[in-house]
Amino acid sequence: MLKSFFTPASIALVGASKRTEKLGYRILKNLIDGGFKGSIYPVNPSAEDILNLKTYKNISDIPETPELVIIVIPAKYVAEVAEECGKKGVKGLIVISAGFKEAGEKGRQKEEELKKIAKKYGMRMIGPNCLGVIDAVNNLNASFAFEIPPKGKISFITQSGALGTAILDWASKEDVGLSKFVSFGNMADVSETDLIEEFGEDPETKVILLYLEGLENGRRFIEKVRAVAAKKPIIMVKAGKSSAGSKAVSSHTGSLAGSDNAYSAALKQSGVIRADSVEELFDYAVAFAYQPIPQNGRVCIVTNAGGPAVMAVDAIEGAKLTLATLSDKTINTLKSFLPAAANVKNPVDVLGDALADTYSRALELVLSDQNVDAVISILTPQVITQIPETAEKIVQVSRTNKKPVLACFMGGKRINYGANVLIKNGVPNYPFPERAVSSISSMLNYKRWVDKSKGAIVSFDADKKTVEQIITVIKKSGRKTAGDIEGRQILSAYGIKTVESVFARDVSGCKEYFEKTGSAIVMKIVSPDILHKTEAGGVKVGLATTEEVEKGFKEIMESAKRYKKDAVIEGVQLQPMISGGTEVIVGVNKDPQFGHLLMFGLGGIYVELLKDVSFRVVPVTDVDAEEMLEEIKTIKMLKGFRNIPERDLPAIKDVLLRISQMCCDFPEIAEMDINPLMVLEKGKGAVAVDARFSF
Repeated sequence: MLKSFFTPASIALVGASKRTEKLGYRILKNLIDGGFKGSIYPVNPSAEDILNLKTYKNISDIPETPELVIIVIPAKYVAEVAEECGKKGVKGLIVISAGFKEAGEKGRQKEEELKKIAKKYGMRMIGPNCLGVIDAVNNLNASFAFEIPPKGKISFITQSGALGTAILDWASKEDVGLSKFVSFGNMADVSETDLIEEFGEDPETKVILLYLEGLENGRRFIEKVRAVAAKKPIIMVKAGKSSAGSKAVSSHTGSLAGSDNAYSAALKQSGVIRADSVEELFDYAVAFAYQPIPQNGRVCIVTNAGGPAVMAVDAIEGAKLTLATLSDKTINTLKSFLPAAANVKNPVDVLGDALADTYSRALELVLSDQNVDAVISILTPQVITQIPETAEKIVQVSRTNKKPVLACFMGGKRINYGANVLIKNGVPNYPFPERAVSSISSMLNYKRWVDKSKGAIVSFDADKKTVEQIITVIKKSGRKTAGDIEGRQILSAYGIKTVESVFARDVSGCKEYFEKTGSAIVMKIVSPDILHKTEAGGVKVGLATTEEVEKGFKEIMESAKRYKKDAVIEGVQLQPMISGGTEVIVGVNKDPQFGHLLMFGLGGIYVELLKDVSFRVVPVTDVDAEEMLEEIKTIKMLKGFRNIPERDLPAIKDVLLRISQMCCDFPEIAEMDINPLMVLEKGKGAVAVDARFSF
């Protein structure tokens, strides 16, 4: 529990100052001006009193044990003060001071010492290097932000203090109410996951917002946050979308994964709504905080301007929502009071000369239609438009309905007052229709996630002992990768069907296998120094005559030597040519934050050129596996398209689940590709043609 940070009975400020330019002064003044009702103890060995409060030389001199201590002194003194707090029995620390791990190795050592002290005494700590904490509901401003924002139901957690101050200023300007605000800085103890759990139980928090640059424990984040997301929406913007967090690039999965794909998969699995910008973060937040969640995606538009309505219709279609079809009763009633030139079908255009009462009647009518799940009310400032009056009518109608109403008052100076009326009274207002539509879409996607079955982890019988022996042999030999034969053995141990394969050292062995097989074969280079066989010219397919087999072997050897002169070439792998299937790729890459990231996509040019792939963090459920199949853009290629027959989708799902279990059983797997997995017609299964493992 983190109650000591939000509703403490008493607070001590170590580093309080008389100098107005110092943070120690600003924070103390914030505590007083914010209206904190408990005892406040400034600590400064050089002052008798500050801001009319008696000042103490150290924590030990304070007559009672302060429940919360805020520290804003140079980093080199923080550990000593923390030790004193621990001995005094303090429950919580907010360390504003900078100069810890963000400042280099010496700072990191100071931070480790601070963590040990907090753990030793059972104290919880926010920071160091943070802006602080605000609880607007309980009049606590334990930060160096300018002021407490308006009270509301949105709680905001940020890794960036600088961004936090901007957000607080914006919230005050736009009159957007916040419940709690936490800048947690270096996250030495209290993490974003801890705060999400706390706000999940907080009755004053309806929506949780996050700005994150990175996670310390991705697995714990998914596990804990999923439970909170089932109760209230969590919206997050993640900074740093590059793939720098992914170090492994030796396989297709490694090159495609990247840290941002891992975050996207993790957020999807845990029910977190991802915003692409801070603007979008708050667009979604006010919709969730102020309006009910729509039951379905049928949207109606009420407008006094045709152009913006068309923009909204385009956005609705783009967001895969539905333009609601109004009932005959609704249409006929609209005709009874709207001008003949008005459009009474969705979008409902009440025309530019519509007054507030007309807006109100149209809005009430469409909200009562059973075919409508949400309404966007668009207004542009025209000569006789009653802007504030219309805003007040929209507020009244919204309060008497259980369907979401979002507004789009477009313009600048003329619509300001009306926009303020809306937001102050719980109707989100957006400057452009697309942002209103996007917010409705986010609400509906959240509802679908809450309502859907999360599936179950499927368990398979597997020959773990064989896999353990193979990995032991690989590691003892000093290798980091498995050979073709070893890779197929690992797959077979987990019940994944593999293609027959024979090793040949020379061309005579190749001809012998071809004659025995009696049909077209595939030939692949075997070399510990050549991982990407196709790139090295080390693969020949469809060899259907003895002459083609001889020529293929010669060309592979020559190409391999040109690719890497000093490569050790052991021979070739020979396989029967599998026809009538579709190539897909299944892969695994180990992400630094979340662990194994499972990938699926169509093989061949689709993965190379289009990068049409889907990801999930292991372990995946049966529902996760099904969603991975549906998410790729080229899924029609597997479901049957024109002259391409339907492929065995359940067989792909089975492979995904078996690979997921394999990664849980053997965390030392760093990367794995089945490329290709040949998927046959419906009911005929899938065969792993080539596999690569690294450890």
